[in-house]
Amino acid sequence: MEQRESMQRVVGILTEALEMRRQVRENPDATIRQTGAVASLLEEMLPRIQLPADASAREVADIVTQELGPAIVQIASCFAFAFVQLAEVHDAGRTDVSAADVLRSISLHFHQRADG
Repeated sequence: MEQRESMQRVVGILTEALEMRRQVRENPDATIRQTGAVASLLEEMLPRIQLPADASAREVADIVTQELGPAIVQIASCFAFAFVQLAEVHDAGRTDVSAADVLRSISLHFHQRADG
């Protein structure tokens, strides 16, 4: 999955989390249905790993690290990028921009990168 797609998926997950939080605040007794977006992202991004039957514990650890490492770094980088963007707006004391606005801006930025 390209970084652009990963970033847009992360923004979707964060936007969904904001919406779920809003729903809980408005109706604390309501049951909030989760969409499984995080599980779906992980399923799509994390590769299937084939391990040799005779692999030692160390070899398994090395294979798993090598295979999963890049995808985990990409996911973490996307969440960190979104966090920094949100934190900068918060720390600047901007009350004219909501978290949803920041996430929308990130999504548009990465969408435009795909078109450009």
